[in-house]
Amino acid sequence: MPDEDRGFRQAYWDEPTLFDLDEGPQPSDQFPEGADHGLPEDLTREDAGVPTVMRSRVTRHFTRLAQMTYGVDTGTYPLGSCTMKYNAKAAELLAQDEGLLHAHPLQREEDVQGILELLYDLGDRLREIAGLDAVTLQPAAGAQGEFVAMRMVRAYFEDRGELGEDSRCEVVIPDSAHGTNPASAAMAGFDVLEIPSGDDGCVDLSALEDALSERTAAFMLTNPNTLGLFEQNVEKIAEMVHDVGAKLYYDGANLNAILGVTSPGAMGFDLAHFNVHKTFATPHGGGGPGAGPVACTDELEPYLPVPRITRDPEAEPEHRLDWEREDSIGAVRGFHGNVGVLVRAAAYILMHGSDGLADNTRRAVANANYVHQRIKDAYPAPGGDLKKHEFVASAADLEETKGITAKDVAKRLLDHGIHAPQTYWPMVVDEALMIEPTETESREELDAFVDALLSIADEDPETVTSAPHTTALSRVDDVGAARNPILTWDQANDE
Repeated sequence: MPDEDRGFRQAYWDEPTLFDLDEGPQPSDQFPEGADHGLPEDLTREDAGVPTVMRSRVTRHFTRLAQMTYGVDTGTYPLGSCTMKYNAKAAELLAQDEGLLHAHPLQREEDVQGILELLYDLGDRLREIAGLDAVTLQPAAGAQGEFVAMRMVRAYFEDRGELGEDSRCEVVIPDSAHGTNPASAAMAGFDVLEIPSGDDGCVDLSALEDALSERTAAFMLTNPNTLGLFEQNVEKIAEMVHDVGAKLYYDGANLNAILGVTSPGAMGFDLAHFNVHKTFATPHGGGGPGAGPVACTDELEPYLPVPRITRDPEAEPEHRLDWEREDSIGAVRGFHGNVGVLVRAAAYILMHGSDGLADNTRRAVANANYVHQRIKDAYPAPGGDLKKHEFVASAADLEETKGITAKDVAKRLLDHGIHAPQTYWPMVVDEALMIEPTETESREELDAFVDALLSIADEDPETVTSAPHTTALSRVDDVGAARNPILTWDQANDE
């Protein structure tokens, strides 16, 4: 192995599943023969389908799996667009408070005043951060937040009698948009129009002007965009969208780049969603649980989902769940949303305060620009020299001169104990490496990441194209795995 690697070796255990370790029913698991267990016969069963394994072996099993796992607590995780920042353990501890863990979603409002107060306060803080007028905490993810926002836009125009094939039926998006944007708009019943970016990587105002019309319901925009570039013409964009009577929607995926410095409301947006796992350091993982709160202007407030958490200091109880909202799009999530995740977000905001949130933003931007400046000769990034919290580098020059692709670079980084950046997205950049170091990486870790990238660019192509060499598994069949996923233990056994 080359001298540049940091001695990383991924642990590997040929660890069976718990079902394979099943020791079968044990005498201690059984009721004594003839004993009255007090349960109705139609609610009992002979086999619970749960393996019986010694406690020490279960502990060893999960410890070994943890040793083979890479995460933000293990090392640098510069996965662009995902904001893989450190998750504060203090927030985890607060979310494990017994009063929260043991609360039942069907308890009376009088019995959960503390939780309702916490959620009401969080909504108020998110409203202020967004620079907008009202908030819902219900959506279970950023993508559902998008969908909720598009449903609200639809309800707004339906109320005005402007919804239909000859009126507000289109949503415009730039070609650098997150893939969930067109999906959310289409699911809400809109036709989607995509416009190309300009040579500077930002919205092409001429293309936008051509796309906007009285048929436009909304323009969905991320700012900074997915190239890590701030849309300098955002106020002009807002004016153009509003001039045709449409709404401007803020995709909050990149809010970490402007948090505490400016806001969607200040830029002229009508709606915005938050990705609390990105911006407020709640855990990523495994499809959930998540949260994607939505903020909006007073004009769109009547259409927010129910129930809304209200506060009246003169009433008893002070905080209530209001279901009586005539124009609401209805419930979009059971109960109050994913409370445990929202508690972590509230803790993060309170721990940092407004000044701390702004400092985090500045550090995230500084870290991204530091990495960009150090690698730009080997990995050029389109769209100007100043980036925000992330940037999209290109391995196209390496591919042309040495046959090393973005995928090869990503695989080789694993040998350095560093998670790969996002690859091949956004698709407007050839051989894309989307890099987002976040504010929680130290100078030491950033330098190690940069040094790894630069050493890979100088390495023998054969070493890079055959990587990784120090991981438990080397190159897997990515396409085959995507097309034929094995998702369950039963399925694995059938193979």
